[in-house]
Amino acid sequence: MISVTLKSPDTTSIVKIEKGELVSYQKNNEELIHQKGTLGWRNSDTEMFPIIGPTESKNFRISTPKGTAIQDQHGLLRELSYSLLKSSEYDAVFQKKYIANTFINNSKYPEKSTEKGLCWPYNFTFFKKYEITNSSLKISFELQAENKMPFMLGYHPAFMLQGNLDEIVQSNNQDISIPNIIEGGSTALPILNTTEVQLIKKNGFNISIKTMGFNNFMLWTEVPTMLCIEPITAYPYTDGELLSKKLFNKSKGIDTFEVLITPFKII
Repeated sequence: MISVTLKSPDTTSIVKIEKGELVSYQKNNEELIHQKGTLGWRNSDTEMFPIIGPTESKNFRISTPKGTAIQDQHGLLRELSYSLLKSSEYDAVFQKKYIANTFINNSKYPEKSTEKGLCWPYNFTFFKKYEITNSSLKISFELQAENKMPFMLGYHPAFMLQGNLDEIVQSNNQDISIPNIIEGGSTALPILNTTEVQLIKKNGFNISIKTMGFNNFMLWTEVPTMLCIEPITAYPYTDGELLSKKLFNKSKGIDTFEVLITPFKII
């Protein structure tokens, strides 16, 4: 297993990464990340690419300028394995590489999907970089792909909650409660046209999430002890048409995105 530990210069922040996945971010010994194996979700973070959202209603087929792709929920990037390119005390860079039309085993098959293999008609290389400072954790993504390749991208981290249903997500001059998010169900609750949200808690560190390149968020949970705050390029259910073509970005050849996670306390 590829395991990396990063420590901030003042040693008050510790980040642990396993096979490219953020499994721990501790600030002053307080864990901020949902722990795998506990109630809520089997992961602690992942990426959604090249599509966001379910595809079953489209028979798992997505039309592209280079032909039809077979995609399950949230795409095939999560089915690929990260390789570690480099790491230091304060940062680490991981990579996933895909060759066009290569069939990738679908981990949802056969229990949750009828599709055994997934594919995409474009080559791409995907980089994920972690950088820890005394105040924050920056996670950067770089996509290298064929010019004008259509894609959606989402980052899907899960944060630990205290289980009292009293946390609030603040953004766009609105307060969103955990019960409201749970009621939103599997389609997740969207926060559109914003680059920042804050998770406000009764105790411990609050969390600010600022983004570059995403401009939208989804909020999802089914339990009171975990919350996924997901930066996304587009919300897949917009205008009543799932995965409409207008929701896809077009690659510039190299596209970059950032997520800045900052723990803070209100004085």
